[in-house]
Amino acid sequence: MKIYFKKNLKQWCDENRWTPSTLADFLGVKRQSIHNWISGTATPKSDEVVLKLFLLGGDDLIKFANPNERPKIPRKNRYLQVIGGRELQGEIQIPGAKNAALPMFCAALLTTEKCVFTNVPEISDIAVLLEIFKSLGVEVSRDFQTKTVEITAKNIDPNKLKNCELVKKMRASILILGPLLARFGQAEIQLPGGCVIGARPNSAHLDAFASLGVFVDADESRISLEFSRKNFINKQVLFSEASVTATENLAIFCSRIEDDSELFFTASETHVTATLEMLQKMGAEINGVGTHCLKIRGTKKLKGGKFEIPPDGILVGTYAIAGLITAGNLLINNVNHQELMSFYGALQRTGALFELRENSLQIFKSPDLQAVKKLQTSIFPGFSTDLQSPFGVLLTQCEGESLIFETLFENRLIYLSELEKMGAKVQILNPHQAKIRGKTRLRGANVQSWDLRAGAAMVLAGLVADGITRVSNINYIERGYENFAENLRGLGANVVNIEE
Repeated sequence: MKIYFKKNLKQWCDENRWTPSTLADFLGVKRQSIHNWISGTATPKSDEVVLKLFLLGGDDLIKFANPNERPKIPRKNRYLQVIGGRELQGEIQIPGAKNAALPMFCAALLTTEKCVFTNVPEISDIAVLLEIFKSLGVEVSRDFQTKTVEITAKNIDPNKLKNCELVKKMRASILILGPLLARFGQAEIQLPGGCVIGARPNSAHLDAFASLGVFVDADESRISLEFSRKNFINKQVLFSEASVTATENLAIFCSRIEDDSELFFTASETHVTATLEMLQKMGAEINGVGTHCLKIRGTKKLKGGKFEIPPDGILVGTYAIAGLITAGNLLINNVNHQELMSFYGALQRTGALFELRENSLQIFKSPDLQAVKKLQTSIFPGFSTDLQSPFGVLLTQCEGESLIFETLFENRLIYLSELEKMGAKVQILNPHQAKIRGKTRLRGANVQSWDLRAGAAMVLAGLVADGITRVSNINYIERGYENFAENLRGLGANVVNIEE
């Protein structure tokens, strides 16, 4: 039975917290054998050892020379088991934001110099993007202890992107188009995937690229771009919507083209401004950061540097709600209050007790939570769509009737059907509006994650429910919540990862 390692074995061990000694003990081999596998001088020969490794890493780790020798192993059932009824107490540190790290990593592809990132979250989306980078020839180094990632995009083969299957796992992979197009004049990618929260058309990206003079060829399975000009046909772009990723993609692209451009109706979220500030440090001239209009003068002489990923405001909101619904007391550290003002305003309307401190948020026990007349999502600085589903769980614990108006995505209310299984009183009016009546005593049930934020919301519901809640499809949660179960356990919750 001959096998090959599909990914770097040392990195896989680091990601899964195996040392050569512990892995050798588990497999029943000598430690030197593990080192030989890591160095590439040998591969496992014993069928028993290969089977044990395959059970650990599956198809992501191992490729069989003879596909017919691949073990027929039933797919594992993975879920989070939550037993409610515990007050959360304690202190938690918020890691870097997924939505900032992904575009900032892509911006690093603009230069041949090394880019060092600190405060990098340990989530699956990061791992997937870095695997895509490595498939293109990018040098990637990651230190989990220091939460640091080094990216050197000196030697890239852009043609390898067109056949990369990993892009189908995450929507943010579309951000690779901007830097590759700027550096090589062409880029092709299979249609990126991601959470099922509604239609997220690529037209905001493609129309903007086309208006600058990029040749766009796209269908239901792929996107191909070509830019053979030295200058833009038009220097002004008006986005059809204030799209976060389209703003980032076009800003990254324009920063390496030696011409002036002006982008209108741009997104201004904190993670967008973090990417723009990184581009400024790299050498691009950008005016209007934090506004809905950007003026960019690009340069091919972009440099590397050291960049810090800003804290994740969505995680702040999620843990704050976890504290409130369990009648707990939490201190949440590494908080950027500026990006959360709409969230704080919504909390105030419920009567929640909290205090803003320097770079931290204190959540107090709040016994008399009240419904809000209308919770409406909007582009920044309005209420974030990513916090709508966690807040929906909070509204089940508020006295009275609340209206949720999700203005951005038509499938983002689907989690309410899962909440109904737990006893929530929900009336879905249309794909964008729903009413929630509280205060409701939730009961444990078997529910599933429909997307990243909805998955976290179901875990929150389990924290306050009677009995046992099992949340499936947890791969969604792992895309954006670092050590979610472990962190909640550290605050006193009864949450465990189960594999069957």
